[in-house]
Amino acid sequence: MNLVALLEEKARLHPTRAALVDSLGGKDRVVGYGELARRVAAGADALGKTGLRRGDTILVFQPVSIELYEILLAAFHSGMRVMLADPSAGRKFLSLCCQRLMPDAFFGSWKAQLLRMAVPELRRVKRAIRTGPWFPGARAWRTDSGDTGPVDVADDEPALITFTSGSTGVPKAAVRTHGFLLAQHRALSKAMAFHEGEVDLITLPVFVLANLASGMTSVLAATDLARPGSPDVAAITAQCAKFRVTRCAASPAFFEAMLEKMPPFEKIHTGGAPVFPDLLRRLRSALPHAEIHSVYGSTEAEPIAHLTADDWSAGMVETTRSGGGLCAGAPVPELALRIISDSWNTPLTEIDADNLTTKPGQAGEIIVCGAHVLHGYLDGLGDQETKIHAGGSVWHRTGDAGWMDPHGRVWLLGRCAEKLPAFPAPDGLPRDALRYPFAIECALREIFPAIRMAALDWDGQRTLVVGKKCGAGEASEIDGKAMAFGIERVIYLDSLPLDRRHNAKIDYPALRGLLKA
Repeated sequence: MNLVALLEEKARLHPTRAALVDSLGGKDRVVGYGELARRVAAGADALGKTGLRRGDTILVFQPVSIELYEILLAAFHSGMRVMLADPSAGRKFLSLCCQRLMPDAFFGSWKAQLLRMAVPELRRVKRAIRTGPWFPGARAWRTDSGDTGPVDVADDEPALITFTSGSTGVPKAAVRTHGFLLAQHRALSKAMAFHEGEVDLITLPVFVLANLASGMTSVLAATDLARPGSPDVAAITAQCAKFRVTRCAASPAFFEAMLEKMPPFEKIHTGGAPVFPDLLRRLRSALPHAEIHSVYGSTEAEPIAHLTADDWSAGMVETTRSGGGLCAGAPVPELALRIISDSWNTPLTEIDADNLTTKPGQAGEIIVCGAHVLHGYLDGLGDQETKIHAGGSVWHRTGDAGWMDPHGRVWLLGRCAEKLPAFPAPDGLPRDALRYPFAIECALREIFPAIRMAALDWDGQRTLVVGKKCGAGEASEIDGKAMAFGIERVIYLDSLPLDRRHNAKIDYPALRGLLKA
């Protein structure tokens, strides 16, 4: 089934309901479901007139806007594949992506067309389609005529290919099929309680496709989505009031920044980075009647587990303070989750299904399996490290360490690749819990919520790096608490580097670079 068929169904039922709202040049633009379906069909016709055919690949470099979703849906409508790569990763990375998969067409803004001219591999792309002003050699994006229906596609037909650098810097491509996107829509709509007619503020663009399939209105946040930790609070507050926004899914850094002037959301979902209990407590204080959820997931499996703010008990907080990690909640029913012995960096392409039994309290690797879990990467590059075949199923190795408590909740301990020298955990916790930096960071966050810290193995020592120059008294208190978790050395810096995407996770490679300097 083609995902676009769900959009067309909503267009027939609610043709005048707003589907997408964005802001261009300071002016709001609104497109209804009926008009969006018409534009998508016309866009699909325009793609065909350029000579593109089913199975062809379109590389898209378009800011988050109505046009972005027009081209995505028009390509899906025609059975074409959309290829996405982060332009901020640099020209070399883009060249490598094109060497992995040469696109048949390039779609993008005027600035993107300039980038195309600067990258030799992109210049060799046969067809260029532009939004915005004239650019030499690029056709204008047209959505003014054409009404063919979406092609019928198989569930395993590729729809969306996204490139990431991976741990080695070699481009790794996640291939999402039409069946995967439909399964993800079903899982997200259930886990995040989507309801027709709701109005969602979009800061995480991936959710728009599921929103459209659910008959919701997506208001694209009027801010720089590449900097979620520094939103335009005034513009977003005005948007939410004007369009009566009822819900929002965003990174923890976004909500941290919005707390002082939080719109009256009725539902909040936050994830993409650790969601600490102190943030959930502050969100609950700001929005006493809202539904507040944390969501755990990844590029390869979204969602994996979720937890409400009100699920956190004093006992769970104490588990975090003791070094038990961060509770992510119960796994969503659409997938299976297991904890296996941590053998990260060792390929486990096949495993006996009997070895997939999870024992409560056992720390290890988190693996998942399900219809909305990515089964493989383009050309199999990355499969050996991250996929396990067992009992006829494909399991994905998340790279995260964790454990299951007796209530079936998942507790996150950190990345398997960042293990520290051994140190015994307190009674009642998994034996190896304190081998993972994140468990220590979570515990210290509860004790010192205003100070960002990172634990890591530095020169063979269990080391804590504090992102603040502290006075003697505060430093002494931190040093004492850190020792209880086996920390042998504490280093104080002005700040800690964070990930570019969510501005909320410690960038460990960058941190190690700072320590070497």
